[in-house]
Amino acid sequence: MILWLVFSATVLAMLALDLGVFHRREHEVGLLEASIWSVVWIAVSLIFNVVVYFLYGHEAAFNFLTAYLVEKSLSVDNLFVFLLIFTYFSVPALHQHKILFWGIFGAVVMRVLFITAGIALLHYFHWIFYVFGAFLLYSGYKLFRKSDHKVDPSRNPLFRMFGKIIPVTEDYVDGHFLVRRAGKLLATPMLVVLFVIESTDVMFAVDSVPAVLAISTDAFIVISSNIFAILGLRALFFVLARAMALFHYLHYGLAVILAFIGVKMLIADFFKIPTLVALLALLGVLVISIVASILFPEKKKGEAVASD
Repeated sequence: MILWLVFSATVLAMLALDLGVFHRREHEVGLLEASIWSVVWIAVSLIFNVVVYFLYGHEAAFNFLTAYLVEKSLSVDNLFVFLLIFTYFSVPALHQHKILFWGIFGAVVMRVLFITAGIALLHYFHWIFYVFGAFLLYSGYKLFRKSDHKVDPSRNPLFRMFGKIIPVTEDYVDGHFLVRRAGKLLATPMLVVLFVIESTDVMFAVDSVPAVLAISTDAFIVISSNIFAILGLRALFFVLARAMALFHYLHYGLAVILAFIGVKMLIADFFKIPTLVALLALLGVLVISIVASILFPEKKKGEAVASD
């Protein structure tokens, strides 16, 4: 109960500081500002992890950190898609922070619902654990085969349905989601982009929720680590948006992580992989994929191949 109160107070205080003070006015988020906020959110998460250690013990602290890293890592793939959606809809940089805030707020609500439902399913139907494990293996295979992050928002069923329900303006109308013109309520592209992002995040949640439940089924550990990882995504997005080309091997690392966690779930009844080993394996895969991306830069299309 104490940790729930500490967790809730920390999140609310950080959001109030972030939105009420530093982002009270809409503005284009620069690299320096985004980097500082990324470091702040990571630092707060790690400090909270220390609190978990002293109140719950080392096992809970390891579980929190591992679940946090899993969610944070998988969310990077989500950010690639967000960037493509923003590019597709030509979202002005001035309004991106506002869309990300409400998009990630919706993601937090959905993750809590998904995690609660997942824990209940695992409690009453243990065989679901094997289903989750097999699904993660398949997800890892799909991600490994994916050469790039192609997404066509116009094929999103929510996008197609949206225009039939409410007319959409052609411009962004100073960052408003809804406007009234000639007595009619109209949506702006801001609301369309938000809906596409929310529906896309549901698909990512289907992968990430089973992954974190493989680490722990303690509701507090899973929910708190998930929310801390997600809330820092807004700032991380603006950092990665300028450096995504550097990490072209990252999706291979994420594929290995998903497959590893899938195997961990499938063999859990026969052999339990220690949390520390899982944590070190996760960090090792991430480091290798990032270092490989830096050492072996992706060749640009049309780049001539040197020959003797």
